[in-house]
Amino acid sequence: MRLSGAGFAVLTAAIAACATAAERLPLDLPGGTVATQVMALGQRAHANIVVPDARLWSRALPALRGRMSVERALALIAERSDARVEALGPGSWRLLPRARPRIAIPHRHRYAPPPPPEVPDGDVVVTASKRDTTRDHFAGQVVQVAGADLELGGAGGTGKLADRMTVIASTYLGPGRNKLFIRGIADSSFTGPTQATVGQYFGDLRLSYNAPDPDLRLADLAAVEVLEGPQGTLYGAGSLGGLIRLVPNAPDATRAGGSVMLGGSATARGAPGVDAQAVLNMPVVADRLAIRIVADTASEGGYIDKPLLGRTDVNRTRIEGGRAAARLDLGGGWSVEAIGIGQRIRGADSQYADRDGPPLTRAAPVAEGFSADFGQAQLVLSGRLGRVRFRSSSGITAHDLMERYDATPPGGPVQLFAQANATRMQANETRLWQSSPDGSGWLAGFSYVHNRTRLTRLFGEPGALVARTGVVNGVEEATLYGEASVRLLPGLLTTGGLRVTHSVLDGAGEDLPSALSVQALARLQDVTARRAQTILLPAASALIDLTPRAQLFLRYQQGFRPGGLTIEGPVVRRFRNDRVATIEAGLRTGRPGRDRFDGAITLAHTSWRDIQADFIDSGGLPSTANIGDGKLWTIEALVGARLAEGLRVEGALSYNDSRIDEPSSTRVFALAEDLAGDPAAARAAVLARLSQIPNIARVTTRAGLVYRRMLAGGRDLRVDGWLRYVGASRLGVGPILGERQGDYLDSGLTARLGRGAIGITASVTNLADVRGNRFALGTPFATGRDQVTPLRPRTLRIGLDAAF
Repeated sequence: MRLSGAGFAVLTAAIAACATAAERLPLDLPGGTVATQVMALGQRAHANIVVPDARLWSRALPALRGRMSVERALALIAERSDARVEALGPGSWRLLPRARPRIAIPHRHRYAPPPPPEVPDGDVVVTASKRDTTRDHFAGQVVQVAGADLELGGAGGTGKLADRMTVIASTYLGPGRNKLFIRGIADSSFTGPTQATVGQYFGDLRLSYNAPDPDLRLADLAAVEVLEGPQGTLYGAGSLGGLIRLVPNAPDATRAGGSVMLGGSATARGAPGVDAQAVLNMPVVADRLAIRIVADTASEGGYIDKPLLGRTDVNRTRIEGGRAAARLDLGGGWSVEAIGIGQRIRGADSQYADRDGPPLTRAAPVAEGFSADFGQAQLVLSGRLGRVRFRSSSGITAHDLMERYDATPPGGPVQLFAQANATRMQANETRLWQSSPDGSGWLAGFSYVHNRTRLTRLFGEPGALVARTGVVNGVEEATLYGEASVRLLPGLLTTGGLRVTHSVLDGAGEDLPSALSVQALARLQDVTARRAQTILLPAASALIDLTPRAQLFLRYQQGFRPGGLTIEGPVVRRFRNDRVATIEAGLRTGRPGRDRFDGAITLAHTSWRDIQADFIDSGGLPSTANIGDGKLWTIEALVGARLAEGLRVEGALSYNDSRIDEPSSTRVFALAEDLAGDPAAARAAVLARLSQIPNIARVTTRAGLVYRRMLAGGRDLRVDGWLRYVGASRLGVGPILGERQGDYLDSGLTARLGRGAIGITASVTNLADVRGNRFALGTPFATGRDQVTPLRPRTLRIGLDAAF
């Protein structure tokens, strides 16, 4: 409303006391104009805010969320609207247009306002908590990486996230084929019937169930959140090691805009590459309806040669993808959003090489290409019922992966193995929650997942492949879950939760040998019979405020994966569900990117029962078994410091000590005896290799540096560099998969020089041109060649970006 004569807009009539102004309040101010935000702020904080300028009144603003004081909220509103704040008295303020200084600047450069801070002030909201809990109220280790940081130097896939952390590991088979691991919880190296140990989510819905990382481009994201440790109570099956959640930028109905990125790269001893990205945000109905479109493409140059085929740089990979979202404000705090995601990956060949051959060379007589297609559609309804918030997300997913492997025996005819993994999933997640400023609150939810995966295998001479035994796995899950937090003392916040999941599992064998006996077929029917199980996953935590900047947390959490059917030789058999229980303690101080110093250290102990893992069967094909029980100790330390204005250094270390202390797979031992001929020696060799969980280095460290500075003429400079050491690990379990890998140093450096909305970027990866061995497998067949997966050779990228 406006007052005639004085020309002032009085947003609230209540006069707040000085204590109210300093109080930190949970705020969720909608995007719109200065008018809508200061009205909402005035009503929430009982503050008197005056806006005398009509043009300032109507300026557009993005949403403002977080826990902060009234003064801080007003400062952010003023900064975003190019205004300034004047205090009129206790509980009263005035917003005025900022007077631009007239400064004589040489070379005819225009005045440019200073760049926004690296990270906005106010508490970090952990959206993956499902209650919008602030970091100061979250009892656990969480890392939040801004989307703009991940896009620096061109949007990449999950590998760019792993480069920034020490707790994330990967198998490095290639884009769209990799399995991810967090905090040492790793099972196997292949794409099979086992569910992933890391939950991957876009918003509130999982990206896939028992398929590899779809490796979506990290383009136009608000942030990526990584929650470490089991997340079974809130997220259910498949989050044994942790969770990766992509938080997209939502459509903005208050303003039109977008951005473009173009880049070209050159790889030493390899082929060049190109990449491009475009983002468009367009209001359709002002303040009500908007659409947001993201499109990206990349062609990554190859660097592996195949002399037997007379080809060089064979492993070029092409990636095309994007997403579209439409958001409608229904009024009254309710909204609905429709989201579509799609990505297509085509790899001309694999990226592994022979260990003992010439560098970056593979003596394989066939092309080992792969393809991965991913699509997902979501519908999200959210709103408020008084003080209670509501959100329901429904979606369907299709995820297809096709892989080709060289299966040529030494001195034998050319052989090829092809495997296709087709996943179809329907899911819904609906929840109600309420949070209080002191961190207390509650959450109640329901989820439903129906997933079906078909694993098809072909084997034989190229052009004449014959179907091998395949398998279909189905799972249907219905879940109720809840969580509540209570502040028992001013400095003590306790949380408890429980998840009850009822799962129905079924499956079938496909392309079975026609020569199976009646008894074998009867056993198969028993193995594939429909079966049900109910799982309870409790959780508890305590968060203790030691000082205003230091906290101690204790946490207990569980996670599980359902069992399923796997292929061994010509038949199908069953493997059991596995389960983890983790207890951890952590100490943290400071806010990353905000305080001069911040640090965190976490100690976790995990018990893992009936571990699901892959091994190579007597026919040379990967199979799955429960290999036993294990224990894992993990220590993680993070530290950051602002050494000078604009200069920040970071360090991280992860230590994993794992042991499979009760091996139970007689199949692995039997295979070792067949290969070695000496049962005692074979068993000793297997036990030695089973002593360490596969694909996890004992030590991983990282050091990083970020430098930002404003230069003359309104130009801004940013430099981001890192070093990451990955220690030695083993490929897998059993006599064949015990190869060592890791023990290498990776690095990267990116610099961006910008002026206004335009910037130029130069980046170099693998600065020391290290060859290394990220993954000791390219094909699971015993071809007589030891295998390595080298790092991409030193690569230079030059890019341009512009926003409008």
